[in-house]
Amino acid sequence: MTWLFEYGRYAVQIFLVLAGYLAAQSLSRYANDRFSVHRLLKVILNRYLRLFAPYASALILTIACAYIARFWVSDEFVGESETLSQFLAHLFFIQGILGLDSISAGAWYIAIDWQLYSVLAILLISFPRYQAAIWVISVLAVSSLLFFNRSGLYEAYFIYFIGSYGLGVLAYLGKHFDNQSVNRLAKIALLLIGLIIAISSFEQIWLRNFLAWFVAMILLYWGDKPYPTKAGSQAALHAIAWGSQRSYCAFLTHFALILLANTLYVASSLHTHKSSALAIAFMLGVVGCSIIAANYLYRWIEMPALRLKI
Repeated sequence: MTWLFEYGRYAVQIFLVLAGYLAAQSLSRYANDRFSVHRLLKVILNRYLRLFAPYASALILTIACAYIARFWVSDEFVGESETLSQFLAHLFFIQGILGLDSISAGAWYIAIDWQLYSVLAILLISFPRYQAAIWVISVLAVSSLLFFNRSGLYEAYFIYFIGSYGLGVLAYLGKHFDNQSVNRLAKIALLLIGLIIAISSFEQIWLRNFLAWFVAMILLYWGDKPYPTKAGSQAALHAIAWGSQRSYCAFLTHFALILLANTLYVASSLHTHKSSALAIAFMLGVVGCSIIAANYLYRWIEMPALRLKI
């Protein structure tokens, strides 16, 4: 658990690079369209609506689970009773900006994801030439990696995370965009950022910066490789596709089920046994329940909510 506490958070860098890569894939289809404020606002608001319904449902579930948990558990992870203003701030993704406690452990990322996507939409839809957008993204990424990402003061804002996110964007533009000058410039930007990260390590080594850059380079050279289609791999591919569709819902519901599992663990006095095997069994049980809950949230909430578009 100590190892996970110290190094588990490094997975966020991988997550952010992949998010930037996929966001660029989504937004680059507007590259040749004439700029329109209406289109830009529509893209940003539709992203909000895409995130909203499963997120709001998961918040309500978490509040209910936390209410139950407080009867038996008083640990810090349960938190204080939620307020109406706190709930409304979460619905508009501004709880971190307002300095309010998070209702769910993953709520911070949903807010940051919308900020990052909105900033990227502004850059890729507003700039008539992607060369200018690449330079702006590169400057933002370097500023984040070397300064903003090293201070907790900026954790509630996109600038804290755009370093890793921007590397993913550059990896996509360097590989897939149908303009060779853009491809070349994005690759040069990636190499220059890698050089800057290496030079900055003489002052202090930040492993998460190296990790994010290496993931971006992997995506640049192997991001378009197809999955293997050998006999026997179809079941694994179907499992990946099934899980991918439900991964957002699993991410949202997981914390609520952790609350319930810990409450049961404490209320039934099982924690007094101090059994590692029992604790691991509870952890695996939470994972299984998260998969089941994600499946129903996906089918009942996320899929019908896809019709919510401007």
